[in-house]
Amino acid sequence: MEQSIIENLNWRYATKKFDATKRITPEHLQILKDAVRLTASSYGLQPYQVIMLESPELRQKVKEVAWNQAQVTDASDVMILANISNVGIKEVKDYIENMAQVREISTESLKGFEDMMTNVVTTLSPEDKANWTAKQAYIALGTLLTAAAELKIDATPMEGFDKDAVNKILGLTEKGLSAALIIPLGYRSEEDATQHLKKVRKPNEELFITL
Repeated sequence: MEQSIIENLNWRYATKKFDATKRITPEHLQILKDAVRLTASSYGLQPYQVIMLESPELRQKVKEVAWNQAQVTDASDVMILANISNVGIKEVKDYIENMAQVREISTESLKGFEDMMTNVVTTLSPEDKANWTAKQAYIALGTLLTAAAELKIDATPMEGFDKDAVNKILGLTEKGLSAALIIPLGYRSEEDATQHLKKVRKPNEELFITL
């Protein structure tokens, strides 16, 4: 039992060809959404949004600006992690209000935490804000990949796309968002030869340093 997560992580790979006839069940898709929602993020702020790309027409348009990678249209579902480009006071206040409501405490009791976060986000340059929030989206990706492997659902994290074009197609810029990652989700095709390749990773003695 303790080794199951390692076995599942060994099983997963970046699927090159999905079986377009196989669909993720609503129950399993909800588990993947919950995993992303529960992922770690700095301060718990979650400075990103998750777009579930269902429209076949939009998927085709995104595929065309993603090097025509067939995974975008063949996968059962497509998730896009879009970071908040200019995170600021509004996001901090919304988070504080949510925390106060969930934990049934006053917003005043959280003022120190709020002031600290506000100081951080308002002193970052626009470039640093975008870099920081994109990194938070990558943390969510790690959680998603692990959860998908546990469910034997294939996932292919993709950076190979024209970000500006995707933002324009999906209207993300007007929402203050920028696409960081596209993740097709579904089930590997039997024709995908990549699944039979041995996983190549650094050995433990090379990867880990004990001090």
